[in-house]
Amino acid sequence: MSLERQVRAKIASKRNTQQDQEAQEWIQTILGAKFPPGEQYDDVIRDGTVLCQVINKLAPGSVPKINTSGGQFKMMENINNFLAAIKAYGVADIDLFQTVDLWEKKDIGQVTNCLFALGRETYRHAEWKGPYLGPKPSDENKRDFSEEQLKAGQTIIGLQAGQNKGATQAGQNIGAGRKIIIGK
Repeated sequence: MSLERQVRAKIASKRNTQQDQEAQEWIQTILGAKFPPGEQYDDVIRDGTVLCQVINKLAPGSVPKINTSGGQFKMMENINNFLAAIKAYGVADIDLFQTVDLWEKKDIGQVTNCLFALGRETYRHAEWKGPYLGPKPSDENKRDFSEEQLKAGQTIIGLQAGQNKGATQAGQNIGAGRKIIIGK
């Protein structure tokens, strides 16, 4: 198998159709419209217009101009505008996808993961009352310890300090022993 086919197979194995379905249902709920019957999820979102509409529902005015016609560069501009808008919304850089991942359908799994990151980010925006996608992110659990508690913790030897109850490796052989033959 060629390297390119191996890479494609690995990327395809990361795609989760259940997550694709959840993302599609979330988009449909936000927009209040169903995807055209018979069209695939990745085909509908491919030109970026649907994605721009989603971020405009979450944060009105995020993408002021959505290109609905024109060449492929205009459609790819929609995807770039969407990515810039969700980054400004609070989605981390690591969760973003590359434009070609969607436009050329190279890694739809990453696109879906990005939508899940956007869905998680909606929990952090109190103005959004609509549907959410994915689990709620955890909140900070800051702990304050007194000086007495910190000093008490310094006297305890943790298990990672290396207690092995006197066991050694003396006498252990794994496999055949080393034989040195002199004179041959």
